[in-house]
Amino acid sequence: MDPCTVVVDGVPLDARTEQEVVDAIVGEARAGRGGWVVTVNLDILRRLRRDSTLRAMVSQATLVVADGMPVLWAARLAGRSLPERVTGASLIWTLSAAADDDLSIYLLGGVPGVADAAARALVARNPRLHIAGADSPPFGFEAQPEHFDRARRKLVAAAPDIIFCGLGFPRQELVIRELRRGLPGAWFIGCGAAIPFAAGHLRRAPAWMQRYGLEWLHRLMREPIRLFRRYLVDGLSYAAALMLRSARARHRSPRAGAADMRTAAHRSRGRTSADRRSDGDDASCASPPSGADGHRRSAGRTPGGRRRAADRPVGLFDAVAGHQSDRDHREGERHREGAVEEHVEEA
Repeated sequence: MDPCTVVVDGVPLDARTEQEVVDAIVGEARAGRGGWVVTVNLDILRRLRRDSTLRAMVSQATLVVADGMPVLWAARLAGRSLPERVTGASLIWTLSAAADDDLSIYLLGGVPGVADAAARALVARNPRLHIAGADSPPFGFEAQPEHFDRARRKLVAAAPDIIFCGLGFPRQELVIRELRRGLPGAWFIGCGAAIPFAAGHLRRAPAWMQRYGLEWLHRLMREPIRLFRRYLVDGLSYAAALMLRSARARHRSPRAGAADMRTAAHRSRGRTSADRRSDGDDASCASPPSGADGHRRSAGRTPGGRRRAADRPVGLFDAVAGHQSDRDHREGERHREGAVEEHVEEA
């Protein structure tokens, strides 16, 4: 098993600091190699435990990192170590700063005008930053071929190096999975509400609440009706069960625990890090892990350095309908602005 991978409730997570993630992405992007980052919080971990289809989709990502203090606590209870949270709301700033003037940024998500406002805020802090584009497509665009194709063409024409996609889990991951085919040399970051946060449209919890794992409480106080069930019904019961499972795992024999982790990693990602290393891939923490096929993803650039864009048409996303319940659709219509917060980091 990869020493830089920690399995929490059956989901393999990359044990990296935020700076290590930034360095890996920037290094790979400058070398013309693309990738995909998924940030896993408690609610996402709960969904992944219940849904094998979502687990299979997330297993395709290049980096899967912990976003949420309960995820770190669960790892610690199980006797494993995750260095820190890596949140989309923070990565949008640190990656933009590291991109400097040689890597371009694209923002996808938010209600109309929010992506443009976030772009202005990022440039105000990093004047040398190149914004390749910003787009706030209509809610549900991913299920409508004409709207999705319009967003795809706009993105491919901009040819950015790093794309922040803030649509909420699992919508943003479903969209990223399709869009990556047109930009194989770009990095896609599923960032939830990072775009409205950067724009100042939404406020994050105070630093002390983030530090003590109370960011979920801040959100609940702001939107009690919409988030009551997620946090106080589904979230608390799952968190309690997760901590109990993690504590029990710590008391198992090292051999049994290691076997469980290898089995979980194989089930969730399809291949262990030992398999990847046997194929000659670099399993060190300094560079991103290989994809599901055990090989690094090609840059998709021409000899002149210009990125090639795949022109294959994209059809309807049947998976969207499968994972978006009727209740979610009703909430999306009633809370158009709240839709961008589906994946905002919780404690």
